[in-house]
Amino acid sequence: MESIVDTVVLVAISVVGAALARRLGFVAPLVLLVAGLGLSYVPGFPEAHLSAELVLIGILPPLLYVAALQTSVPAFRHSLRPILLLAVGLVMVTAFVIGFAVHWLVPQAPLAACVALGAIVAPPDAVSATAIARRVGLPRRVVTILEGESLLNDATALVMVRVATGALMGTAIGFLDITKEVALKAGGGLVIGMIAAVAAARLHRWIEDSLLDDAVSLLTPFVVVIVAEKLHTSSVVAVVITGLYLGHRIPYLLSATSRLQMEAVWRLTTFLLEGVVFLLVGLQLRVIVESIETGLSKTVQVTSLIFGVLVLIRFLWMYPATYLARLIPRVRTREERPPIAVPTVISWAGMRGVVTLAAAQTLPEPGAVIGGRLVPDYPRELFVFIAFAIIVLTLLVQGTTLPALAMRLGVREDTTSEDALAEAGVQHAASRAALEALDSHAGGAPASVVDRLRGLVESRSNNAWERLGNQQQETPSAAYGRLRREMIRAERHVFKIARNEGRIPEEVLVRAQRELDLEESQLRRSEE
Repeated sequence: MESIVDTVVLVAISVVGAALARRLGFVAPLVLLVAGLGLSYVPGFPEAHLSAELVLIGILPPLLYVAALQTSVPAFRHSLRPILLLAVGLVMVTAFVIGFAVHWLVPQAPLAACVALGAIVAPPDAVSATAIARRVGLPRRVVTILEGESLLNDATALVMVRVATGALMGTAIGFLDITKEVALKAGGGLVIGMIAAVAAARLHRWIEDSLLDDAVSLLTPFVVVIVAEKLHTSSVVAVVITGLYLGHRIPYLLSATSRLQMEAVWRLTTFLLEGVVFLLVGLQLRVIVESIETGLSKTVQVTSLIFGVLVLIRFLWMYPATYLARLIPRVRTREERPPIAVPTVISWAGMRGVVTLAAAQTLPEPGAVIGGRLVPDYPRELFVFIAFAIIVLTLLVQGTTLPALAMRLGVREDTTSEDALAEAGVQHAASRAALEALDSHAGGAPASVVDRLRGLVESRSNNAWERLGNQQQETPSAAYGRLRREMIRAERHVFKIARNEGRIPEEVLVRAQRELDLEESQLRRSEE
């Protein structure tokens, strides 16, 4: 995909595929995978190739960064124990178990290459899991654990792939070697991430232009990754730490305009990146399948074994990690004992995605000379196919059944009333503070202006309490929003007619329309 036309075609197809998935209620990555696979058989359709550098530096960093920006730091810190057990412990155990299982089935493949494959398929991806989790209404703690796991397991997996690849070319490998390497890489990434976060925060505080804020935010993950890679530390950890810190500090760093604009920019960016990357995976599947030299029976056997082991290991890990840990008094006092349905749903939420795709591309070609060492012969095409097949299988099997499983087991949480009550209480305190600020600074202001502002504060406070009332009938704030939108539509029409008749210039229409759009957007946000 080298031409601009090909790129535009890919983006257009990913947008249509995502829209179709939302309309049908399917998982968007799965629809795009199938669409890509189908298009790969269309005569004349351009071939696609995803390089490891493109995924690791061009696609993965912004996805991780925006996920970290949106993660609640207090919730993340409260769930750190289960997150680390999954993101570090489970990934390492999975890599070794898969490695030995593949080596048993394909004895001609070196154990180091098999462990590398295990590390490639070990980390679940957050894109589809958390999207489904939020849509189904899983408890917030479950969503936090899934998000936190996907933010940190990438670093563990990528470090393990590098260590195992080094072992493939003659470097010693062992559990202690990998543990030490993970600790060193993660520690370096932590330091770089904190330095980058502080530097970016100061830059955002100094900038007063919302466009420059957007530019700095878009550049931040790429700069952090490049610096971390140059210093041979974990770029994933660096990006995640930067995103967590800045996401927690954004209310103090950016203006209201910058925050609203940045949210829109990142939503569009992640939407396009996620769509294109899964479409490209589907487009590559045909080429990968055709390049496999291993027999069909053996390929199916190995792929099925890995998928089964991945699912089984996650279940065998989750139950002891959930319940045995509560034998420790400190853990028992801090965390409630969840029903068995909760670890069951978390165990089934093991869909693979972008990280598995990126890591598979880093496998060296047999016969290549890297760092003066010869890469031994091993079935690389088979391993790459298995990585892609695991992505498809987990999305197809687990992604499509997770909502039904969660609803069947009753793992759902309706926090509407609880959130409304908390919001109303805080809004009452905020309104009191606003009125005190108004009284302190109202000297010399017209009485009509003060009364109008006082009414606005009281209306906002009343709206918060209304959400606790009867949901079956239209509340005053809902009626206000409905009627005001009709009024805005009428005002907008009059301005357009005046522009068309030449009574006002285009600039006046743009200014008036912007004010009406902002008000309408605020009305819709207040109703969400």
